[in-house]
Amino acid sequence: MSTQQAQFAPMMLGERSKKTENWKVVLNRYIFHWPLFVISILLTIGLAFLYLKRYKPVYDVKATIIVKDNSKQSSGKNDLLDEIGISNSPDLIENEIKVLKSKQLLSRIVDDLQLWVTYYQKEGLITKNDALTSTDMYLESPVKFVMTSVKGSLNNQGIKIKLIDNNHFELISKDGKSTALSFHQEYHDKFGNWKLVPTQKLKASKGKTLVISLTDPGTKALDLQKGIEASLSSKLGTSIDLAVSDVNEQRGKDILNAVIANYYSAATTGKNSELKQTLEFLDQRLASLTNELSTAEKGIEGFKSSKGLTDISSQSEISLQNLQANDSKLNEINLQLNVINGVEQYVNSSREGNKIPSTIGINDATLSSAVERLSVIQLEHDKMAANMPETNPEFDPINRQLKTTKGVIQESVRNIKQNLLSARNKLQSYNNQFEASIRDIPTEERQLLNIKRQQLSKENTYTYLLQKREEAAVKYASNLSNSRIVDDAYAETPKNKKPFVFLLSLVFMVAMPVGLIYGRNALSDKILVAEDITKIADVKIVGEIPYQGGKDPIAINRTTVNAVSEQLRALRIKLYYLHNRKETGRVTLVTSSVSKEGKSFTTVNLAATLSLAQKRTVVLELDMRKPKIAKYFGLSNEKKGVTDYLNNNASVDEIIQNSGINKFLDVIPCGQIVDNPSELLETKQLKDLITKLAAIYDDVIIDSPPVHLVPDAILLSNLVDVTLYVVRQGFTGKSEMDFLKSLKEENHLRNPYVVFNSIERVKHGYGYSYDESYYSNAKKSIVSQVFSDFRNRF
Repeated sequence: MSTQQAQFAPMMLGERSKKTENWKVVLNRYIFHWPLFVISILLTIGLAFLYLKRYKPVYDVKATIIVKDNSKQSSGKNDLLDEIGISNSPDLIENEIKVLKSKQLLSRIVDDLQLWVTYYQKEGLITKNDALTSTDMYLESPVKFVMTSVKGSLNNQGIKIKLIDNNHFELISKDGKSTALSFHQEYHDKFGNWKLVPTQKLKASKGKTLVISLTDPGTKALDLQKGIEASLSSKLGTSIDLAVSDVNEQRGKDILNAVIANYYSAATTGKNSELKQTLEFLDQRLASLTNELSTAEKGIEGFKSSKGLTDISSQSEISLQNLQANDSKLNEINLQLNVINGVEQYVNSSREGNKIPSTIGINDATLSSAVERLSVIQLEHDKMAANMPETNPEFDPINRQLKTTKGVIQESVRNIKQNLLSARNKLQSYNNQFEASIRDIPTEERQLLNIKRQQLSKENTYTYLLQKREEAAVKYASNLSNSRIVDDAYAETPKNKKPFVFLLSLVFMVAMPVGLIYGRNALSDKILVAEDITKIADVKIVGEIPYQGGKDPIAINRTTVNAVSEQLRALRIKLYYLHNRKETGRVTLVTSSVSKEGKSFTTVNLAATLSLAQKRTVVLELDMRKPKIAKYFGLSNEKKGVTDYLNNNASVDEIIQNSGINKFLDVIPCGQIVDNPSELLETKQLKDLITKLAAIYDDVIIDSPPVHLVPDAILLSNLVDVTLYVVRQGFTGKSEMDFLKSLKEENHLRNPYVVFNSIERVKHGYGYSYDESYYSNAKKSIVSQVFSDFRNRF
């Protein structure tokens, strides 16, 4: 036997130097799995039909408001304050957006519009999800749900009713049972007590089924907060665009209009809070002075009538006038000191949220501007506190502004208070001088002057406060919001979803099977193309045998002309060169990694192909665990075989049987199954048997067990010239190629070559484009081509 490896670069039929997949190959690979495309088309059409049947158009409702930006308004007198960061407060647009989306504001809208209750009227298909097959009855509901008391959460709660007449309805439970109930009566449920009140729409809805869905108001406010979009129209402007999407056009409009109305109300209330405090202070002081003034006037009248006084001397009148003028100034100073003390007490207090005192009567521009600045900053702070905790880092800038502004106010208060105290001391000394001069006036006149002095002092103070109150009232009445509406809520026409649905369906019906097929191939650990073999195992491929359908294991005879038979004939030719052009006594081992890879099929058909060329060939079945060769040739297993020979129970002539195909092909079956096949393969008798057969036959084809399961093929490798390793497309794992590589590197197999078996060109996109019409005139019908191997096409 020759052990020299053939120096031969195999050139097989149709072999390509570059495995480039053209578009036809790729297309055929996917068309092979046409049942998946049919299923995808039917499924996609069904889903698209259901979606369009249940689809409800969503309206995009929008509105626009403009917020006045005070930060762009400045006056010369405030330039110094601008430099230290306490100028008139800017309305930060970002903060206004947060106010528009605040949970506090939206909670009022949820309660006002009763958005936590949703009414659906059943229609169309019956499903568990009533919202999918029902019409939203916002403002069109025949009944109104009234919650009298709540017990627990309202999330995922609701009732289902059927309207009977103007006074009765049926409550439908989850199990389908109905209970007749009356309107206006209170009923108890697990989520609380409730009642239904009919509306003017009831008459048109008799006999209809209504579903009333409930949601916790707090949860609904959070959902609404996520659903409303508020953004700047442009970076250079101060307009804010509001948008919300809703299946009910009117509800979307009502929501945005309510957001704007509540925002205006909150903004106006905040701006008027300081003026309101001032008016309350002035009203209290005026009420007190009214009583005091009335008492003083009655005192003058009573004193004159009791003493019989009609007039006082001119000197006394002059002294009295001077004293009254001085008292008026002194009262004004005391009033200003009261105001300053209130401001001082506020800025020195550590508690937040107290009402900011008024600076009425204090003619100091710096203090008035600082207090106004403090009021606006405090308002901004309160707005932010409604949406986030005090520990949020966003509070740091506004807290610094509060601290800085209070420091400016404290410094101004100290200076003003010092000046006022000095002025009051001077006025008090003047009073002492005037009173000393009055002491010289007769007693009765002096007493009258004192009473009249008090009356005039209170009258001047009353006039002064009344004037300030009128000024504050006018400002309070004319104080408007810094925002105005550009566009009231309006709804855009919903976009037609049908083209998009059709396009998406078309993409989905193609992408789903294509993705499945591609992903399945990409994630597969099976050998699909020749490169998977040559790159990993570094073993040459000497044959590519197409997939052979049918149950007949013999795929070739003298009259057979097809792609399989031609590839077998090509393998026969290659075998001549693999054996270094040796004509006789060639011993070839056929093995594989695991079972079901086509090892026995390749053995039988290679031997049949050799015999057709009048090569005396014998098949030696050495797979002693699961023998199949005799069965493939239709031979009896009861006759003696290899095991009988190796156990010295038969001669060479007794174990040789003709295959029945032709006179050139013989078979030596396995014989009796033994318990020690590996030990028998190591006996000297086997080597002698192969030597004798090589002397008799041109080709000895040995069928061995899978090499990765048992070591029999490795034992036989020393007795052969060439080893054919069968790899099955789409079945053999890529890990087996690592095993084959190790066998080659360790010289466990003699001259190994690969036979790529069971190639399905269309299914896997690899193989030769065989034209069956070239080999045979018989043509397959379109039906047989499309439906052949149907299960394998999934």
